[in-house]
Amino acid sequence: MNKVMADKKAIMIFTLPCLIFFGLIAFYPVFQTVIMSFFDWDGLTTKTFTGLANYIKLFQDRIFWTSFRNSFLVAGVLIVFEVILGTFLTLVLMDKRIQCRKFIRSSLFIPVVLSVTVVCQLWSSILNPEIGLINQIFSALGLDFQQQWLSDKHVAILVVAFVNAWQYMGYQFVIIYSAANSIPTDYIEASRIDGATRWQTNFYIILPMLRDTLRNCLIFAVTGGFNIYSQMQLLTQGGPGTATYSLTYMTFRSAFKLRKYGYGCTSAVSLMLMCLASIAVINMLMSKKKENE
Repeated sequence: MNKVMADKKAIMIFTLPCLIFFGLIAFYPVFQTVIMSFFDWDGLTTKTFTGLANYIKLFQDRIFWTSFRNSFLVAGVLIVFEVILGTFLTLVLMDKRIQCRKFIRSSLFIPVVLSVTVVCQLWSSILNPEIGLINQIFSALGLDFQQQWLSDKHVAILVVAFVNAWQYMGYQFVIIYSAANSIPTDYIEASRIDGATRWQTNFYIILPMLRDTLRNCLIFAVTGGFNIYSQMQLLTQGGPGTATYSLTYMTFRSAFKLRKYGYGCTSAVSLMLMCLASIAVINMLMSKKKENE
């Protein structure tokens, strides 16, 4: 018993400096952001305490609600392409009868290792309304689907979300695929002996055992959608107008372009609360579903 307690003390002594350092790095900026959200400051003059004025202004700001809607829209697109499609591809590629499985897996992961700048430049060329590949294909097929893909306010946000999903779907796929391949084969073989089809095995054996992995992937997708910035900056610069603003883009614009640091911090706090609330909801729903089973 004394040896166990001594080991615990030694562990605490060695890990405490790291924990303190991590706390300063991770939580001090959050604390400062929350405090700054109650002030009006342009970075040069004296800070002015405004109480809840920034929050009242935020909820009355049309740009905030546009950014709020866009953030959820992007998160929804990421869930569909990264989690749902990634899970479907995992179930398909687990079938050893499929040819070129290694090639397909490698191809899915290639966009992940590319820089965001390269990916956005690639898709900017593909989506160019005059010489872009997509409009050229539609024109050659005689289809009247040509679009100003990055200039149409009704389409641009979906395009930005798709580009983000295209780049990072391979990352989510690798996580799900690795988890699926770590499932003991005894369960799968037993289900086949009992007469289950491949898709019944997928639905009743594999998917339930992937619940924890899928929960983490959902959290990655939702928080990634809320925090999207680079693709918006490189593809649309938030335009046309404010049609492709996200909360992250709005925060950056308020703080570093308009020099309203207090208001930018208010937007950042709202983004943080959205992420925390979404994580809590996902954990609650997945845990409740597990208990019901």
